[in-house]
Amino acid sequence: MFRDRETGTRWQLSNLEAISGPLRGQHLRPYPFLMTNWREWLRLHPDTLVLKPLPGYADRIAAKNAITLQGFSGEGDAPDGVLRHDDRLKPKVMILGLNLNGVSKAYPLPALKEVLVVNEKIGGEPVLIVYQPTSETTTAFVGRVKGKTLTFKAVNAGATELADQETHSRWDPYGNCVSGPLRGSQLQTLILEPEFWFSWSEFHPGTAIYSASAAHKP
Repeated sequence: MFRDRETGTRWQLSNLEAISGPLRGQHLRPYPFLMTNWREWLRLHPDTLVLKPLPGYADRIAAKNAITLQGFSGEGDAPDGVLRHDDRLKPKVMILGLNLNGVSKAYPLPALKEVLVVNEKIGGEPVLIVYQPTSETTTAFVGRVKGKTLTFKAVNAGATELADQETHSRWDPYGNCVSGPLRGSQLQTLILEPEFWFSWSEFHPGTAIYSASAAHKP
C-alpha cells in the first residue's frame, strides 16, 4: 500500500485502486515498463542513466537480490493477511498477469520458460507473449497488424528473433518487424504485471491460468 502526497489517498499496490481518502474508488493506469537484466537493457539503451543509490543502500543490494532470487524459486507460504487463497498454484510462484478487455490471465514463469512464445486470444484480442531465456525478458503485444491477425514462432533458441506464419516477416521480441512484407510495422504493446500468485489471485478472483501442457495438445 502507498499514499500520495497531494491528497493523502491510500492506494493498493496490486490493483492500483484508491481504497481510502479523497480519491477513493479511482484507479491508476499502469505505465509500460520492461523487466530485464542490466546487459539487455544496456544493449537496448546504451546511453541510459543510472539512479545513484542513497548512502548505505548499495551495501544492502546483495541481500535484497538474494531475497528476490529466493522468491523466484516458487517455494514458501503466502504472508499473513492474505484473505483469499487459490490453490491452483503455489502461493509464491512468479506469474506475469495480463488484464485485457475485462479478462485476466496469469502466465506462470515456469510455463513461459518452457514454451518461449505464446499465441492465444484474451478478451477477443489476439495476444503474443515472448520470453527470452538469456535475459529473462518477457514482452506482450496485440498480435495484429493492419487488421490482420498473425501467429508467431521463435526462429532461434533465445527467442530473440520471431517469424509470423502468415507473411513470413521477421520480428524482434520487442514488437518491431525488421524484414519481410511487414517491415517497419510495430505491434501494440501490452503491459504484463509481475506478481506472486498469492497476490494476483487475491485481486483477480477466478483468473485464468496459462498451461504449457494444454498449449501443446493438438
